[in-house]
Amino acid sequence: MKALIIGGAGFVGKYLLRHLSETYPWELHVTKLPQETVECEHAAVHDLNILEKSGILSLLNEVRPDYIFHLAAQSSVAVSWKRPDLTVDINIKGCLNLLDAIRDSGLKPRILLIGSGEEYGHIQPDETPITENTLTRPGNIYAATKACQNMIGSIYAKAYAMDIMMVRAFNHIGPEQTPVFVVADFCKQVASIEKGLCKPVIRVGNLSARRDFTDVRDVVKAYGLLIQKGESGETYNIGSGRAVEIRALLQQILDLSDSVITVETDPNKLRPVDVPVIEADITKVSRCTGWKPEIPLQETIRQTLDYWRNHL
Repeated sequence: MKALIIGGAGFVGKYLLRHLSETYPWELHVTKLPQETVECEHAAVHDLNILEKSGILSLLNEVRPDYIFHLAAQSSVAVSWKRPDLTVDINIKGCLNLLDAIRDSGLKPRILLIGSGEEYGHIQPDETPITENTLTRPGNIYAATKACQNMIGSIYAKAYAMDIMMVRAFNHIGPEQTPVFVVADFCKQVASIEKGLCKPVIRVGNLSARRDFTDVRDVVKAYGLLIQKGESGETYNIGSGRAVEIRALLQQILDLSDSVITVETDPNKLRPVDVPVIEADITKVSRCTGWKPEIPLQETIRQTLDYWRNHL
């Protein structure tokens, strides 16, 4: 079997590549942008821009994959507010280019499209925990593009008999994540304070929001199982099944440090629209694959903080 990871140089792509190489006897291929790097002796690495359909088609004809994981995305909510054009191009046009190139190739791979729990948006009090049938009401540009990707995947699966599964992955965290995301941001700030690189003040956004956090290593295990066992045309939530207030998460990070740190709100970290509670119901994916998250949140936070302590 051959597996192709589209967008393998990112945070999740690196963990997925590592997991697949250690778990399955597959021939692995991974794509990246020319300026990116991917280090894995067990995979063939290819340069690819998903905004160029002809390049995708050439790669498909060369590799002829059985499984395709589509991870390439502009995945920051904050960046999506600043660059909605870029977010639409990558997340919608890029996905369309991939699916149309697959159709043109005549290949019949299993395809996993990676979406986001952000797609659900403005959740009503009686809609928590969120099932896959919950109405999506995207509250930001990133979420809107991922909801569109999900709809396109569902349409292509039905209209063209393509073997496509979609996931809505809730917040996933871990070592090596870029600090545009909340846990990595907090951990990097604390590590910087401990090393005396900045004043003992941590700057934060909205601390009252509650989010569903899962270790990225658990998330990629779910992806590996779904590409094999998922049902075409279906969407699966991936998360911990438990929402945690950002304030409590920050306190866990602060408790791991001996430094005396003041917390201040930074207006630049506040989103134009923020959803109070996002929590996943993961019954469907568990029934389909047997998957459930295993790594405790406290352990993920500790390892993420240690990562920044060692890499600043």
